[in-house]
Amino acid sequence: MRPWIKRTFIGLFGATVLLGGLTACGHGHHGGSWQMSEADAQKMRERMIDRVSRELTLDDAQKQRLGVLADKLREQRLALVGSTTDPRAELQTLVTGTTFDRTRAQALVEAKTNAVRTKSPEVIAAMADFYDSLKPEQQQKVREFMAKRRGWRS
Repeated sequence: MRPWIKRTFIGLFGATVLLGGLTACGHGHHGGSWQMSEADAQKMRERMIDRVSRELTLDDAQKQRLGVLADKLREQRLALVGSTTDPRAELQTLVTGTTFDRTRAQALVEAKTNAVRTKSPEVIAAMADFYDSLKPEQQQKVREFMAKRRGWRS
């Protein structure tokens, strides 16, 4: 696989995981619900777009494409989460009996994999549209940011 494609997929996956983690942690377990409300998600989306817009000095068309990307990432995250209201309880059901529920575990993995498979083309298209709309100096800032962030994984 070409390095730039690999980096793009890693970046997309990382952004999805980051957005999902922030969404899950952002609203927390405070009210018994681990999911972020639509209002909180919208506020977080606006803050993210504002911050990226300032960092990259985006024009209105680029901001719009970034908004589409944020929306597609959220859609993918919601598809990954599925209809569960308590993912911990869902995982705990795998070990409630005397044996590990392999069938249920496989069904969970397949559901999550299918969510990634069906939503990823939209996320990739939105990411490509946003990145391709950037000026060369903006693209360089993105590459520099990704290069700096590389160390947290290693």
